Amino acid sequence: MKILLLEDNKRLNDTITKRLKAKGYEVFSFLDGQKAYEAIDEGYICYILDINVPNIDGIEILKKIREYNVNTPIIIISSTVELDIIKDSYKYGCNDYLKKPFFIDELEIKIEKLCNFDRDVIEIYEGCVFYFKDSALEIDGVREHLSKKERLFLNLLLSKRGKVVSIDTIQAIVWEGSFTSIDSIRSLMRRIRKKIPVDCIETVVDVGYLFKDCFDL
Repeated sequence: MKILLLEDNKRLNDTITKRLKAKGYEVFSFLDGQKAYEAIDEGYICYILDINVPNIDGIEILKKIREYNVNTPIIIISSTVELDIIKDSYKYGCNDYLKKPFFIDELEIKIEKLCNFDRDVIEIYEGCVFYFKDSALEIDGVREHLSKKERLFLNLLLSKRGKVVSIDTIQAIVWEGSFTSIDSIRSLMRRIRKKIPVDCIETVVDVGYLFKDCFDL
């Protein structure tokens, strides 16, 4: 579960990074806007962006992310009290806004709420569980080998369980922002379905996929 953090205050950056890593997230932290900008298409499940940072500010990065990725949660953290800047943050697509100073617990709650990661383990059906922290699938006590894309795809579907995950979202997160064909997505889906004996994944034609409740199947 990869998170991009952009915060130019090193002490606060280190504090947030340490806390989120302790929660099992993989944090890629940046002090410089340009470096964060160059890394925004690496398949993150959440972005945490400060506004006033060196070289490229957080609002510009927010706008760039939303050009190709409209669904991944973006949290703005800033000490600004300028109403116009706060309005711009929401105008360009941020999901939530935290004014500094804030408690790290507040940030954790927002991440869990926005990304729907309120549990570390989800039971797909009896005897089949998925561990979010290490993106591992276990069936009857045996761990199934998953490729990187299989892990990202299954993680994404289960984090949005009961909701349709669009093709655009799959491309942005599983293919880390790179273009891929529908055939490639379908091929990956077939591989995942082979590893889960029960038919839990519904195809929503021309839209995406939905992970449904499997206990009644």
